[in-house]
Amino acid sequence: MNRAEIVKGAQQRWRPATQMVHGGTRRSGFGETSEAIFLTQGFVYDSAEAAEARFKGDEEGFIYSRYANPTVDMFEKRMCLLEGAEDARATASGMAAVAASIACQARAGDHIVAGRALFGSCRWVVETLMPRYGVECTLVDGRDIAAWKRAVRPKTKVFFLESPTNPTLELCDIAAIAELAHDNGARLIVDNVFATPLWQQPLRLGADIVVYSATKHIDGQGRCLGGVVLAEKQWIDDNLHDYFRHTGPGMSPFNAWVMLKGLESLTLRVERQTTSAAAIADHLAGCRGVSRVLYPGRDDHPQADLARAQMGAGSTLVAFELAGGKAAAFAFENALQLVRISNNLGDAKSLVTHPATTTHKNLSAEARAELGISDGLVRLSVGLEAVEDLIEDIERAVAAARASQ
Repeated sequence: MNRAEIVKGAQQRWRPATQMVHGGTRRSGFGETSEAIFLTQGFVYDSAEAAEARFKGDEEGFIYSRYANPTVDMFEKRMCLLEGAEDARATASGMAAVAASIACQARAGDHIVAGRALFGSCRWVVETLMPRYGVECTLVDGRDIAAWKRAVRPKTKVFFLESPTNPTLELCDIAAIAELAHDNGARLIVDNVFATPLWQQPLRLGADIVVYSATKHIDGQGRCLGGVVLAEKQWIDDNLHDYFRHTGPGMSPFNAWVMLKGLESLTLRVERQTTSAAAIADHLAGCRGVSRVLYPGRDDHPQADLARAQMGAGSTLVAFELAGGKAAAFAFENALQLVRISNNLGDAKSLVTHPATTTHKNLSAEARAELGISDGLVRLSVGLEAVEDLIEDIERAVAAARASQ
């Protein structure tokens, strides 16, 4: 057995921090230390016979970067090790991953059940896009198992949820919903972006497919877009493989290389951000003018027991409500000096957004109220700055919000 085979076997035993530095590495003949960027569209063959064998699948190798690419393949394999998945496909964005995971398996006449608390674009895919192709959708309160049961139909093929949800950090009982899906011949897709693969492993809880926006914590430094779909190899072969090849949502080799570099520091960044987020949530809970704090790591979270059962920690996002509505929320954001206003999250820089006027603005006022997205709600993505500086900045901005009333 050569060294490469020995290392490949050892990868399964490595802990996550090690897997994210070394997992899936494919070195060229130059023996480079950092992963190479194979910035190429196509590949050449030694002969016409070799090309035929490659296309027939009789010979291993790459054909076209829309299908697969060595740098992208490294990122996919590293994500599989981290997530405990058999196979993966990296996509151009998180939404490409969400859309592909649903569209590749749904057929006209099928039915989707989805948690109603979704990122605006995710909700558009299930509620607006899929019905155009004859796939119906029912939105339910994701916290309520009975609601999931009531929504099931004979043609229900897909369950889809976020947990924690965007932006109110509600939790769904992944294990219970996965069991219900399987009892009814459906598959469960979990968008695990907010939890990160460090703090929650949906496949181990029974989910069939996990999707990420790699743009968030995986890159984590505001550089590139990306996404990934992870599942059993058989499901990918039977459902995603052809859809992926023919519709072209694949990740670029350069972006895959950036994501590989991001994975190397993911553990350090997310652990630090989570520690800071917990401290900020505790501080906000004691601030006058803050009427509600939502953080899965706190005992006063409405689903604290579930958070402890299926998450390793509360992760990097904090949602909180300012008394005084939109005027107070805007005054808060405009008074910040360190935290920046942006609809992104999972970045090394702390970012804040007002969901009612940004990420969830296209929902009706009634739908936002149903989800708990009030005009005073703010979503904070905690970065890598000194937590003391962040708390000082936030405290000053909360004072400005109080003064605006």
